[in-house]
Amino acid sequence: MVGWVVAAVAATRSLPGIDQAQSASFDSIVPNNLPAVQTELRSYQLFRFPILSRVAVVQRNPDGLPSDAQQRVVARALVIDQHKDPALLAIAGDLPLTNTLGLFPGSSERSTTAINFLFFQPQEGLVDQYDLAQTFERRYLNHRDDALVGRTGAAIAQVEQGDLITHALPLVTIATVLFIALIVGLHFRSVGAPLVTLSAAAVAYLISVRVLPWVGQRAHLNVPREIEPLIIVLLLGVVTDYSIFFLSGMRGRIAAGVPRNLAARQTTAEFGPIILTAGLTVAAGTAALIVATLGFFRALGPGMALTVVIGLAVSITLVPALLSIFGKWLFWPRIPGVAQAAPTTDEAGLARTPRTHRLLRFATTKVVAAVIAVICLGGLVAGTFGLRHGRLGFTLISGLPRSAEANRAAAAAQQGFLPGILSPTVIVVERPGITGQTAPLARLEDELKHQPGVATVIGPADKVSKLVLGVTLSETGAAVRYVIILNQDPLGGPAIDDLKTIQARMGSMLQTSGIGLQGTAVGYAGDTALARDIVNETLHDLVRIALAALIIQVILLALFLRSLIAPLYLLAASLLAVTATLGLTVLVFQVVLRHGELTYFVPFAAAVLLVSFGSDYNIFAVGRIWDEARVRPLREAIVVAVPAASRAITIAGLALAGSFALLAIVPLSPFREFGFAMAVGVLLDSFVVRTLLVPALISLFGRLGRWPARTPDFTAPQVEPSSPRG
Repeated sequence: MVGWVVAAVAATRSLPGIDQAQSASFDSIVPNNLPAVQTELRSYQLFRFPILSRVAVVQRNPDGLPSDAQQRVVARALVIDQHKDPALLAIAGDLPLTNTLGLFPGSSERSTTAINFLFFQPQEGLVDQYDLAQTFERRYLNHRDDALVGRTGAAIAQVEQGDLITHALPLVTIATVLFIALIVGLHFRSVGAPLVTLSAAAVAYLISVRVLPWVGQRAHLNVPREIEPLIIVLLLGVVTDYSIFFLSGMRGRIAAGVPRNLAARQTTAEFGPIILTAGLTVAAGTAALIVATLGFFRALGPGMALTVVIGLAVSITLVPALLSIFGKWLFWPRIPGVAQAAPTTDEAGLARTPRTHRLLRFATTKVVAAVIAVICLGGLVAGTFGLRHGRLGFTLISGLPRSAEANRAAAAAQQGFLPGILSPTVIVVERPGITGQTAPLARLEDELKHQPGVATVIGPADKVSKLVLGVTLSETGAAVRYVIILNQDPLGGPAIDDLKTIQARMGSMLQTSGIGLQGTAVGYAGDTALARDIVNETLHDLVRIALAALIIQVILLALFLRSLIAPLYLLAASLLAVTATLGLTVLVFQVVLRHGELTYFVPFAAAVLLVSFGSDYNIFAVGRIWDEARVRPLREAIVVAVPAASRAITIAGLALAGSFALLAIVPLSPFREFGFAMAVGVLLDSFVVRTLLVPALISLFGRLGRWPARTPDFTAPQVEPSSPRG
């Protein structure tokens, strides 16, 4: 115990804080090697006129901006572009845009809205851009009639997301701690049990938040800002799970009259190897994310794995030490005594009555087990149907609360112009001498205007593009670009689908317009193209992540259960529960709540964790059945082991599900989606898969499920349940 306290103090004093390893650049989300990034860089090289910006300052007056205010929009842009303000030299450029007299194609209003798109020097990080935009506002938008709404854009939204996470952390921590204390306290009807659990979780947290950034710095990985709330709920959930099993075993032995130190040793000997295997299974499963190509997943996976390992190490050492030190007083005021112990009560605290035995024996007959399996499988399959509606997107702005500055400013810009005005899509077409193909370029522009989801197009034939050299025609004459404004959220799933349609039709459009395919290269840039690339990379990573995670889980389960058959149907059941969970998540958020998409990383992070936790509970539940099957027929082993493990697994599942559900306190869509998916997934696994489906499958497969392990051939069909161990 003293060793862990010293370790926590030393880590807090000597290792870096988690904020020191968090990235302050947009590259932490968007890798530089994506096609959209390369096209964006190529576009600037060819045209020397920037169009794509991640920071915008929005003004809007529904009754109309005064002419003086509209003139100042252009005047301040000239000051920035000519670098006349020493305080804002880090702003490389300012592209002004107003809807004056409806000159901008497709504007929904006239003379109501103005936007200053700001461009920054490459060395400026997200926080620097955020602060510079704020300084820009204070210096140049201080007139009463400026009608300033605020700053918006992907960079501003990312900083605001980080601030919201930071502000919500204390509330998430307090709520999770209180929830865990309530669940554990009510289950054991004691004060000491939740104190042991929370003390272990606190030690693990203090070490984790220092070790993670230290490891991240040495591995050159940026710790995602989203990881700190996950650390809190993951540690509390994992440590609570493992503490419940230790405390349950200890209480049963104390009630049976076993001396304190012996009871602690026996409990540790029984549950320690199981908890160690289960914890390593979860850690290995989450670490599988490291095979992804996106930096976010490559940092998130090892971060969660290291968190689980630290929580596991604390759980299997500190918790047993506390059991040995405090003994029966951990269960005060309901201290178990020998007089309270009944022969029909197992160490998990669940009464084993003749009625329970009859019910379980009935449920484990082949016919009834088949019916249970069919019902459970049918329900889970029905849940997967929601995946048909699934879309993935990038919810940087739309995932913010409506009251957030970036969200308000974005809404104002969309009202004055078009929904996609802040993040246009740029299509770069390269071909020798292409700028001289006036008629074909005009025809291509007209075809692009008629594509699904396109609100308007600025191209070589548009009068606006002719006002400024370099907007659409390159000086070399070998490249043109089209600026497409979409009619919906550019980072959302529907916009990504529309861009994919345009990309799929581009070949035929080039042919029919007369430009031709031979010698023509086309690239796509902008936030919609970036979101498309990230979603594509995520889906591409899915195969590698799934294979890595499943191989790890199969190997660990096969080694623990000494079987090749059981791990296959156990993992199949877990995977079906995961797909049902994701289907329900899609139905709730996209169909019921009418969100356009799920945040791109939510389904994959949730799936990896849920499969890992499913294997974790398999080890506890099936491991108990396998142990009993060494001394009794398999059917009787289920009758004995399921009640012995089910209550502890149920309470652990409730604690874990509740911990993840409390992530919804963070007022961001990704956290609410992830919290919902994890809570539903854990509850499905605890109450449907582990409690009903797995026992039914074990009954149906019988001795075959344990192949190639040798199983005893019991001749006695009925064996009475054994008394508690110890």
